[in-house]
Amino acid sequence: MFLLAMRSLRQRPGRFAGTLLAAFLGAAITMTFNSLHDTAAAPGIDDASAETLNLSGGVVGGYGTLLVFFAIASTLTVTVRQREEEMELLRRTGATPRQLGRMVVGEAAVVALAATVLAILPAMLGGRVLLGMFHDSGQVARDVDYAFGPIALSAGFGVTLLASVGAAFLAVRRATRAGRRAPRTRLRALGGALALLGGAAGVSTTFALDATDPILMAPAAEGAILLSIGLAAFSPALLRALLACLGRPFAALAGPSGYLAVLNLRRNAARLAGILMPLVLFTGIATATLCMQAVESDAIEASGLTKSVEDKNMETLNLIVVGIIVVFACVMLINSLYAATAYRVREFGRQRLTGATPRQVIGMVGAEATLLTVTGVLLGTAAGLAGLVPFTLVRADEALPGQAPWIWLGIVAVAVAATVVTAVATARRGLRVPAVAAVAVAA
Repeated sequence: MFLLAMRSLRQRPGRFAGTLLAAFLGAAITMTFNSLHDTAAAPGIDDASAETLNLSGGVVGGYGTLLVFFAIASTLTVTVRQREEEMELLRRTGATPRQLGRMVVGEAAVVALAATVLAILPAMLGGRVLLGMFHDSGQVARDVDYAFGPIALSAGFGVTLLASVGAAFLAVRRATRAGRRAPRTRLRALGGALALLGGAAGVSTTFALDATDPILMAPAAEGAILLSIGLAAFSPALLRALLACLGRPFAALAGPSGYLAVLNLRRNAARLAGILMPLVLFTGIATATLCMQAVESDAIEASGLTKSVEDKNMETLNLIVVGIIVVFACVMLINSLYAATAYRVREFGRQRLTGATPRQVIGMVGAEATLLTVTGVLLGTAAGLAGLVPFTLVRADEALPGQAPWIWLGIVAVAVAATVVTAVATARRGLRVPAVAAVAVAA
């Protein structure tokens, strides 16, 4: 099966481009921040500089590891789903589920290794730039030299390879057990409920802290993250609820394209979880983190104090974490949307053969993307505000900071651009295939 996996990689390299991109970015980010541990471990480093480097490498490296797994898992799940016919043909010719698993895992392992090797040089350059930023802000002494060593390499290869192999194993297991959806649904619901409870507890803890407490931001930010995860887990059900309320008015305003969009979203709400999850996580975490940092910076400025090294560390970490979330959320979103829309060429062909014009098909896809964006932004905003408002009340004695609307609009603009532009551009490409050819080839 490994030889079959190698032939599959050689014959269809474009199919694995999304997985390669996700693994490349994950390996680059993982090695960039873990190289800070190599730098901190060099002899002659002062304690303050070593603490800053280890803190940045540990916190951002931890978030990066989770995001690497989710990004690769999302991409591989969509890729495996598109290969259902190929896997069914292999099963009919005698392949067992275990052999199919070895084939997909082997493909993922090879792609992960290639992506990690390609990411070494960018990670070294990124680590040097990051250390330069710490030098310029005074968080790390200027005599500290950059080091890229065994910690960065082992973390890059280990995290990327484990994430790719684990995600591939889970994806092919779902594909070979397509008829057993109930246990997975219950597990997702249980995980979502636990995340919501944990998020509510973290947000509530904020009111028990003092306004000048150094850890004031931590429970509010972690609570917002957990609430975003919980709402993302329930996003299919919440999408159906939103369609029940807004489906008819939206269809009336958008015409036939809007009607088809609402109908498709109701039927495929469970499958669209892979698109809604990164939208909710991106909106919720970015809104809470960026607005909290704005409140903290304004409070320090209003007090007449200068930012301490700890304040600068926290600000740097917040901005870096949000930047990583933006990159990975966009990668997950674009990969999922591209694969899901490209997979619908046969559906588009049937619609055109039954009388739909290309403009109506494009309008349908745009309407679907708009409804998905509205749902993801609403859920993410609710999670972000749930963490932001308690923090702002305690820290600044007001409900919302003045910058919040502008920060939120910027976040929404990124979400709209990533969702609508990707969906519409992919649909246009699919419509280049003649309708009869699309139906015949897909059949």
